[in-house]
Amino acid sequence: MLEYRIDRRSGIATYVQIVQQTKQALRLGLLEPGDKLPTAREVVEATAINPNTVLKAYRELEREGLVEAKRGLGTFIRKSLGSAAAGSPLHDELADWARRAREAGLERDDVAALFTSVLERHFEGDGEA
Repeated sequence: MLEYRIDRRSGIATYVQIVQQTKQALRLGLLEPGDKLPTAREVVEATAINPNTVLKAYRELEREGLVEAKRGLGTFIRKSLGSAAAGSPLHDELADWARRAREAGLERDDVAALFTSVLERHFEGDGEA
């Protein structure tokens, strides 16, 4: 089951972090259609955030057509995103690259900036970068 990690120092609204992490799990194939998201109560217990924040995130995901709330049953994934499965060779190559970047002394923000610049160059104009 998906476990949300909330970074209170990121400057990103908590509900947006939940939406982003759900979408990332969908893109990586960690969540698939039919899978159940954790209940608001489970997320609140694990993260100590307001239940309304979780519900706001789930409503946003529902508005985007990614999940469906079934009264009394929970919130379920309706469709997947992307095809970047976590077990793919590209994932392993990227993990190796990240390890080498860390060994070279790069900080997390340095790696993010470098990766973002490469994404922008190679995915220019397609709305995803």
